[in-house]
Amino acid sequence: MANGSRQAAWEFFGAELKRRREDAALTQVELGARVFVSGGYVGQFEQAIRKPQLDVAQRIDEVLQTDGIFERLCRKLIDDPRYADYFAHVVELERLATRICEFAPTVVPGLLQTQEYARAVTIAANPFKTDEYVDEIVTARLERSRILDDAARPEYWVTLHENVLRIPVGGPGAMAEQLERIAGLMRQRTVVVTVIPYAAGAHAAMGAMLQLMEFDDAPPIAYTETSFSGTLVDDPAVVKRAHRAYDLLRVAALSSEASLALVESAVEDFRRCASTT
Repeated sequence: MANGSRQAAWEFFGAELKRRREDAALTQVELGARVFVSGGYVGQFEQAIRKPQLDVAQRIDEVLQTDGIFERLCRKLIDDPRYADYFAHVVELERLATRICEFAPTVVPGLLQTQEYARAVTIAANPFKTDEYVDEIVTARLERSRILDDAARPEYWVTLHENVLRIPVGGPGAMAEQLERIAGLMRQRTVVVTVIPYAAGAHAAMGAMLQLMEFDDAPPIAYTETSFSGTLVDDPAVVKRAHRAYDLLRVAALSSEASLALVESAVEDFRRCASTT
């Protein structure tokens, strides 16, 4: 489903939700209370600004007695073949976030990836897929990164482990290009990137990527991911623990200036390697 038609479908979802809610003589606040979200959330669902998670759509069906229509619509609309099922909602939330904090232990975060880096990562994980499939995944990843080009972009804080700078994904030329992109965004102050060096030893999120998102009108959430699954967490106690872990990661990282110097040094290393191959 193309982006335009998908948005139109979400607008239909919102219009139908508003109609069914009003038929049930419920305000947005009253419906929100019954499905465990705020009235403002319900308003954003109806305006197709925010997309409800599947469990919220299921609760809406229960409250409005709509025979599963909102669950079916939600399942169809979040079924984007370019994203894993567990990640599709994260993409929607990134567009609404006012602040994103991310820790990457081994792979450049998707929002920062270049085309060649994204292609190499995709092929490595999908060695038997067609070029068309790879192109679709890469295009989707690059589309995600456009939120950083927006004047209203979220604050984006990234902590990388030094592993990310050293693993030659796509070869030395692709890595030099990828790290130069990161360095350029750092110099432009589009993002804040710090690096945890090998010398720091153990840290607060060994082997696990972590993403934290904050919003103007909603509680913060956390997202963690392994190679085969991801978990979106909104439990306040767990999100608080995730924020504490991220604070500890930042303490272990180099300063912004030292991190930029390390990234630029890695760029030069890969350029030299590329020139000799």
